[in-house]
Amino acid sequence: MILVGQLDSPYVRRVAVSLRLLGYAYESDERSVFGDFDSMRETNPLGRIPSLVLDSGETLIDSHAILDWLDDEAGNRALLPRTGEARRQALQRVALATGAIDKIGAAVYERIIRPGEFFWQDWYDRCRTQGVGAIEALARLEWDDAIAQPAITTVCMLRFVEIAMPEIVPAGRYPSLDVLRERCEALPAFQATFPPDYVVPSND
Repeated sequence: MILVGQLDSPYVRRVAVSLRLLGYAYESDERSVFGDFDSMRETNPLGRIPSLVLDSGETLIDSHAILDWLDDEAGNRALLPRTGEARRQALQRVALATGAIDKIGAAVYERIIRPGEFFWQDWYDRCRTQGVGAIEALARLEWDDAIAQPAITTVCMLRFVEIAMPEIVPAGRYPSLDVLRERCEALPAFQATFPPDYVVPSND
């Protein structure tokens, strides 16, 4: 299998972590969405990441669909419960974590991609508020020791936010999430997928 996308994307990273936790070998194709856009569209018509190229040659797109396929393959080792209240609650946590990724990502793009003269402060503030709201909601939940998809996605989100907007998640602000992250990131599957350190550029 080939996982397409760079690990600074929390969506790519959550797939990479999941593959490793379930014992699936894969190769990495770290083309850039921005730098290799035309090439990326040959793999995924949307030009987005991640994509997972299966050994059969079939290409799966979008982390949600990839992880659904992976759980189906994993059977009773699946990282999400199959049915019922447990599945519903797990998906709610994943939705909060992915929502935080989307909203903080939108705020970052507003700041670094949109030309400075068109910067929309109200939209930036709204996206940031929505992202923080999702993180606060996750921090109010109780987290057990299970290394399942809610924990995987939440920890990948936290690392992304730490890189993109570190002032939102300083150490000690959300103790329960600090504990969750420390526990998960001690595992080899997380250590092997640390995104590279980089400084988010600014239009200031």
